[in-house]
Amino acid sequence: MSDREQLTALFPELTAQQLDAICALPAIYRAWNEKINLISRKDIDNVMLHHIVHSLFILKAASFRKGDAVLDFGTGGGFPGVPLAAACPDVHFHLIDSIGKKVRAVESIAREAGLANVTCEQVRGEELKGNYDFVVSRAVGDLSQLWRWTKHLMRREEGREPANGLLVLKGGFLSPEVSPFGKRVKVWPITDWTDDPYYEEKYLLLVPAL
Repeated sequence: MSDREQLTALFPELTAQQLDAICALPAIYRAWNEKINLISRKDIDNVMLHHIVHSLFILKAASFRKGDAVLDFGTGGGFPGVPLAAACPDVHFHLIDSIGKKVRAVESIAREAGLANVTCEQVRGEELKGNYDFVVSRAVGDLSQLWRWTKHLMRREEGREPANGLLVLKGGFLSPEVSPFGKRVKVWPITDWTDDPYYEEKYLLLVPAL
């Protein structure tokens, strides 16, 4: 199955233009990975499945709307922000990381991909000030710590379903991280949406904004 066919099967709501933008990303990432190690060299051939598609599973729980502002906290190699920006051209994504060379590389990747809805900034997340509809993150630290760093950055919107808030991609045994939130946190196994064994014990979490 081609990348485009796989994306269409998993995310049937994507338009042809959105699919074009997403399918252009692997080649850009492979070229940049020769210059800076954004993705493990052993994993670069799986950039679509293991990184781009993984990032896009946030769409299964996000209620992004035109004009929303989304913060990608600790973007690293541009995940999940870059794939989400390709899929959501009417949403603005602010990608931050404390490592300057990664921020500069991701900024160039977004520019090469024609993603006018992306801004990148080198800043420590806990020092950031702003106002966002969502914060997204992929495997960045403990959930409670991430919540403390980001909860004041999100505006709550009554009546949005699913709720806006902090959306996190995580793996492994989650109970110790999730338990402090009680019933507030929602957890979706990614295997709800795909039977690919790579996604066993991988989850999407939503902590609604206060």
